[in-house]
Amino acid sequence: MEDRFACAWPHTDRWFSVDEIAAYLGIKKDTVYRWISQRNMPGHKIGCLWKFRKEKIDEWVKSGGAGDQRQDDRGRAENR
Repeated sequence: MEDRFACAWPHTDRWFSVDEIAAYLGIKKDTVYRWISQRNMPGHKIGCLWKFRKEKIDEWVKSGGAGDQRQDDRGRAENR
């Protein structure tokens, strides 16, 4: 996807949409929304749209935010 603002602001960090961040991470949009509500995925809601900074998502993933978490028999999260 071509960034139409690249010439105007070549050194600005770009905000990613839900579709773009899902494609970047290789997951479904539903997973992005679930991670926002259940795993504190870093993002900003602007009106009714969620926007993300790629750098913040990379940090969150590296810190284990997107790790495989399941619930045990008592409903507590456990990492696998």
